[in-house]
Amino acid sequence: MEKQTVDPWKWGEHTNSVQAVEVKQVAGTLYCSGQVAIDANGQPSTADMRSQLLQTFQNLEQLIGEAGYECSGIVRLNVYTTSVTEFFTTCTDVYQAWIASHGVKQATTLLEVQGLFAGLTVELEATVVK
Repeated sequence: MEKQTVDPWKWGEHTNSVQAVEVKQVAGTLYCSGQVAIDANGQPSTADMRSQLLQTFQNLEQLIGEAGYECSGIVRLNVYTTSVTEFFTTCTDVYQAWIASHGVKQATTLLEVQGLFAGLTVELEATVVK
């Protein structure tokens, strides 16, 4: 796989994302459904947004790994949250640390939504290549 990121504006260096990702010679593409903080028994979390994000990342890592991919291959990561303000004030450090730990440079969209399944507060949707 050959991956190139494109970000023509300097402010992009501070967003932990890029404006575009071009991928060539892909061996496979994994389109992940939105992942949320649901445990192995199917029980949704009632914890705060920060805790939900941590569990959501664990679920996303497990899904990607079991599919035979690596998190470093994420080229798009969309974030859906019930509060952009709360996400920025309580989750940004967790999000940035996770992205950095996997060396991800992804195109991304952050959306505030009216509600998520079972009262959850954050959902991640990824596209991964290898």
